[in-house]
Amino acid sequence: MTQLETLAATIAARKGADPDTSWTAKLLARGPEKCAEKFGEEAVEAIIEAVKGDRARLASEAADVLYHLLVMCAARDVTLADIEAELARREGQSGLAEKAARG
Repeated sequence: MTQLETLAATIAARKGADPDTSWTAKLLARGPEKCAEKFGEEAVEAIIEAVKGDRARLASEAADVLYHLLVMCAARDVTLADIEAELARREGQSGLAEKAARG
């Protein structure tokens, strides 16, 4: 199991957990909108570190982004398997062609 699969499984397992004992459960209990807000905050922090050029800080913020992305998706019942299926669908397709197809 990859680190992302393990993380996604942990997030899924915490969906029904007590918000007083799990940060993930607390985020999910606050709803998809709050999960999206947290994802956005973490994405901005990653952007800042990318601009600064600190590799270690960027890696740390990128890990936060991945976590919050999976939590946000879980809040809308989108799984890592759903995301992987979409990536597989796009595999071998030019990024330019894929963007053009989205219109």
